[in-house]
Amino acid sequence: MFLIVGLGNPGTKYNQTPHNIGFEVIDALKEKLGLKSLKKKTLFLIADKLWHRKKIVLCQPLTFMNNSGKAIQGLIHYYKEPTSNLVIIHDDIDLPLGHIRISKNVGSAGHKGVASIIQELGTEDFIRIRIGIQPEKGKPENVERFVLKKFNIREQGVAKKIVEESLAAIEDLVKEGWEKAANRFNK
Repeated sequence: MFLIVGLGNPGTKYNQTPHNIGFEVIDALKEKLGLKSLKKKTLFLIADKLWHRKKIVLCQPLTFMNNSGKAIQGLIHYYKEPTSNLVIIHDDIDLPLGHIRISKNVGSAGHKGVASIIQELGTEDFIRIRIGIQPEKGKPENVERFVLKKFNIREQGVAKKIVEESLAAIEDLVKEGWEKAANRFNK
């Protein structure tokens, strides 16, 4: 089983912002798999499906980004799965827009949502799909403001492509394991 979680902030005002790219990946995967909607469970929305002979659970936390760990801890407890079966999809300001990196058992690198997950779970033993959101001109001075501002038209196009690439990476991860997916998709 894989617990596949896209990080973001709840509420429509955060749609199409860099911080919500994890939610966009889950929405696209839900559509690809023909799932109608995610069901509410205390601190998260979920849907599950058998895919490539493995059960996958899609999840979007209902907590705000910086408190993602509370929802993820609830998800792990609800399914009684080891953290090694957890896949966290999130934005990464240190990667250029349009790049992805797949890693496992690494620190938060300053991402407050991931830091919250590590703190609540007491481990870094989970898979991360990091989606680059850094603009062409480099890391913005005020990162907190940048991640909550809508993508411009050009950035929306790049984000749409990287969401599609993320779906292919997730499929490889489910079929072949995270190492093979990382070898193929890490640029």
